[in-house]
Amino acid sequence: MSDLTSWSRDLTAEVDGHGIVNHAGSAVLRLMSDGLGLTGRLSGALQRRGFTPGHDRGRVLTDTAVMMADGGRVLSDLATLRDQGELYGPVASDPTLRRALAEIGPEQRDRIAAARAQVRRQAWALIAARHGGIPASKVADRDLGKQIVIRLDATVIPSHSDKEGACANFKGFGHHPLASFCDNTGEALVVVLRPGSAGSNTAIDHITVFDASMAQIPWPYRRNVLVTTDGAGATHDFLNHLHAVAERRGRHLEYSIGWELGEREQNAIKLLPADAWQHVIDADGKARDLDDAGVVELTGLLRRSADGDRLALWPAAMRVICRRERPCSGAQLSLLEEADGWRYSLFITNTIGRQLDFLECRHRVHARVEDGIRRGKSTGLGHMPSTSMQVNTAWCVAAAIAIDLLCWLRLLCLTGPLAHAEPKTLRYRLLHTAVRLTRGQRKRKIKIPQTWPWADDLLACFAFVLALDPAG
Repeated sequence: MSDLTSWSRDLTAEVDGHGIVNHAGSAVLRLMSDGLGLTGRLSGALQRRGFTPGHDRGRVLTDTAVMMADGGRVLSDLATLRDQGELYGPVASDPTLRRALAEIGPEQRDRIAAARAQVRRQAWALIAARHGGIPASKVADRDLGKQIVIRLDATVIPSHSDKEGACANFKGFGHHPLASFCDNTGEALVVVLRPGSAGSNTAIDHITVFDASMAQIPWPYRRNVLVTTDGAGATHDFLNHLHAVAERRGRHLEYSIGWELGEREQNAIKLLPADAWQHVIDADGKARDLDDAGVVELTGLLRRSADGDRLALWPAAMRVICRRERPCSGAQLSLLEEADGWRYSLFITNTIGRQLDFLECRHRVHARVEDGIRRGKSTGLGHMPSTSMQVNTAWCVAAAIAIDLLCWLRLLCLTGPLAHAEPKTLRYRLLHTAVRLTRGQRKRKIKIPQTWPWADDLLACFAFVLALDPAG
């Protein structure tokens, strides 16, 4: 037993450290925000005529985003930066942060969105220069090439009843935000905080988030876009809006949206011959046995049924595709599914000239949006810190910026496993690193411990962000 505890026999502890800075890796995100011009553009977006704040509001917002990327969940967590004054300099107090967020209304949010879009153009140019292009969205054993994929989904954030907008909903009590993520890069394009009572399939919210997401995509990349949602997006107004956008000159817009298994679809499935079903491909690109899963198109049966066109009110270019597979234990099934032993899932698309197995696999990976939401909830979105809806809405804007900063860190600075690491891993290995800060020759120098396993990775991050030109 003595050998097991001998490591601590000569240990003592006292408060006497000098020049030690904790959470020093988060300075990379702050430097990146400054170097890409985000801090400056946000400062301009939040300026108010005749008002000169003690702490620039652009600086406060980017510091809030850095704090969230570092793992902060409440306003007081900004002390993580404020208490490291040797490195970060003056940082806003908690009351100042609350006032700054309360000042961000609809007009300010529009200006912030415009500033983010401008900075994203520069970030994507750097990403394309490093990787030879924007990373492609993966589908089974292939990818979607240069197509940019926007994924929309809603989630529920549990909140206390005294918070404005917190209401009962289908998953409990809280808020019900709608967000969009770029599948190619992982960035959070738009996060719209909604009351908990907001409907899942509210068309105007989907249209608003989609239009704002398109505005975030740099112009050359808007010409070839795929947007995906679950069944909440299958509304007349939203689909009509997508088709209207797709018909504009210079745009190639496709969609893949979940679809409800209703009576008309069930009747069409019953009319299918056994040999109509085609193979489904798995995650490795291999065809699955038809006894396990299959895919078929229902558009013809629905458009030319005995009762006429059953999709007459929907866009003419819309296709309905059905997948079936053997249900897992405990699955909730419809009467049709219980009768024939298959579980069905449907989606709609306007894509032409593609095989059904590819379209089905392309829609199936929409589930990756849950990864974006999960990462978002660990980067500020998992907790609303105020009773004010306006403060919490601004908090969501800062959280979207924080998610972007972590994505740009992975894409611009990191290689190997860290280039695909979760936020928690990045914090443990890079952002929370303690360093020694020394002074000499009128400069400050960060000295990373040689024994830290990821010292070289952190050094590479600092080298990149320190070389950025804010004026570029």
